[in-house]
Amino acid sequence: MARTTTSDARRQDTREKIELGGLIVKAGLRYEKRALLLGALIELRQRLKADEAERARLMAIGAEAFGNSDE
Repeated sequence: MARTTTSDARRQDTREKIELGGLIVKAGLRYEKRALLLGALIELRQRLKADEAERARLMAIGAEAFGNSDE
C-alpha cells in the first residue's frame, strides 16, 4: 500500500512542477536564464514577507492575467 501512496505523491509533485513551469511561460519569461528567474523569485519571497500591500498588488495583476480574481 505504501507504494501507491508514494507513487501518488510523486505524480502530484510532478504535476505541480509542470503547472509552476507553465506560470513562467504565461508570464512571458520562458527564455530568461534560470539564475535570473530564481533570483527574481527569491527577491519576491523577501518582499512578500515584508509588504502585504505588495502582495495584494501582485495578486491583482495575476488574477487579471488568469481572467478572474480567485487565483
